[in-house]
Amino acid sequence: MGREYPLDQDMIDVIARQRDAYRATDGRVGATIPTEDGRELEIIVLTTIGRRSGEERHVPLVFGRDGEHFVIVGSLGGYDKPPSWYLNLTANADVQVQYKAERFAARARTADPDERDQLWPMMAELYPEYEAYQAATERVIPVVVLERR
Repeated sequence: MGREYPLDQDMIDVIARQRDAYRATDGRVGATIPTEDGRELEIIVLTTIGRRSGEERHVPLVFGRDGEHFVIVGSLGGYDKPPSWYLNLTANADVQVQYKAERFAARARTADPDERDQLWPMMAELYPEYEAYQAATERVIPVVVLERR
């Protein structure tokens, strides 16, 4: 089971351009991504500290909301390993979140199994590809809750 690594250099470059535009314009550019069914999904930029480098790492991510908390999914397209940003926040849960022009400190935590069971359907409705990603890997794709500090 499992998939090939989902990101080629062209996709990495597209993501970097979106992230940089979002950060430079406070989300006036790059704040959404199109879906195959024609919808636009809002994104945040999550900043973690690299677990090996100690440097800031910025990644644009689709999000949902659970009350006042932002919710993200560590899918990496169904790859058998979690994304680097997820490994970074498990090493250091203190993160920064940018939602358009708003920037704030947050504490990241992986949802426990019961909470994941509640949040997963919301995230899969928002972005149905998550179901295909989960089916493609044996790992349980983590759902992460970002709690404003």
